[in-house]
Amino acid sequence: MATLPNPLPKLTTDPSGRSLGLQLPPGRLIDATDEGPWHEPLLWHAKKAAAPGTWKALGAPAARAGLLPVLVDVQDGQGGPVNWGLAPDEVSYPGDHDAEDVLAEYWEDCEEELAEEAEPFGIEWPGLAPALSPTADPDTRAAQVADSLTDGTRAWLKDPHLALVPARRSADVPAAIGWSGPLNYEDDVARLCTVLRSWEDRFGIRVVALTFDTLTVSVAAPPTTLAEAEAVAAEHFAFCPDNITQNGPDALRAYAKGLIGEPAWSFWWD
Repeated sequence: MATLPNPLPKLTTDPSGRSLGLQLPPGRLIDATDEGPWHEPLLWHAKKAAAPGTWKALGAPAARAGLLPVLVDVQDGQGGPVNWGLAPDEVSYPGDHDAEDVLAEYWEDCEEELAEEAEPFGIEWPGLAPALSPTADPDTRAAQVADSLTDGTRAWLKDPHLALVPARRSADVPAAIGWSGPLNYEDDVARLCTVLRSWEDRFGIRVVALTFDTLTVSVAAPPTTLAEAEAVAAEHFAFCPDNITQNGPDALRAYAKGLIGEPAWSFWWD
């Protein structure tokens, strides 16, 4: 995968990141993959759990140094990123794919589920949802969502720590570390990141949190009507069917209602 120069090796001899213009707390560099140590660190994460305000205090300055923030759960049942089976050598480049082509292919692959649970849509891919008007600045919304995820009220995010990843844009963070959370659905996470790039452009999303198998993004331009929400929900169905198919009868419509005005979207792959 094509990436920017990786600033993380500098933290080996400069843990505070002063040479990068940063003031980092004690942290840990992660280079562990499913095939052994990577040739350079894939991410850094703080040793201390994140709290409201951490994202703004550390994430914004780090972004100027080419390191993008994301929350990672270090007590997610797998022991955190060091045990996630990261696979950067199996990832392509998000810019080499087309978001609509990727989603249309996923949609076609879900033909059996579509027949039962994708009303008001049918077997034919409905196309990309229109871009929506933002209700907040995307980076401000990301900080707000990050704060909400670190206030101790989210049972599924047990121990979130701020991580920094060398990536061109927030949508590329999963690909930059070779995240394997959706492995049972897609073995090249860059294809999903292609969709995330499109969502950045149309809905102002930012990748805010990762666990072993869950991805959460902030949304600066959420749908405000049911029609808009259903169009977005169709993309979610293709992107992560597990989000929809567990909702029972009339699943997509029921799911879409929950997207109206929602500032964060989460995806979990079985």
